[in-house]
Amino acid sequence: MAARLDRTDLKILRLLQNNGRLSNAELAETVAISPATCHRRTQRLFEDGFIATVRAMVAPKKVAKGTLVMVGVVLDRSTPESFATFEQAIAKLKFVLDCHLVAGDFDYFLKIRVGDMEDFNRIHGEQLIALPGVRQTRTFFVMKEVVDNAPLEF
Repeated sequence: MAARLDRTDLKILRLLQNNGRLSNAELAETVAISPATCHRRTQRLFEDGFIATVRAMVAPKKVAKGTLVMVGVVLDRSTPESFATFEQAIAKLKFVLDCHLVAGDFDYFLKIRVGDMEDFNRIHGEQLIALPGVRQTRTFFVMKEVVDNAPLEF
């Protein structure tokens, strides 16, 4: 699919990835194409799935979600049915930012934002360990976010 992208498309993607608030006029000027051409290309990038969405990055501390927690989850069974059941349940939890099926010591790795350790303790006790099929969790409180949501390199 990447073969369908020319240099101009790639430049548009890089610019929008770094600043999703660029207007079509600013984007067109930077890429050195007409605004109409830029609009058509950008729309095609959306339609073809190269740009999934555009959204604001909210500062977690400003909305009382300054504590980042990573949680490794081990399920009691490794079957397609138990994975599907867990995935359906975890997708409903709004405090879970990311959920990834992984290889290694855990079945899933979760990225969760909470207000503080007490907030996480409540969520863990009331919701996480009650998820279907969960045998064990291991919690990692993030001390410092060194790289978070870096732009893709392409």
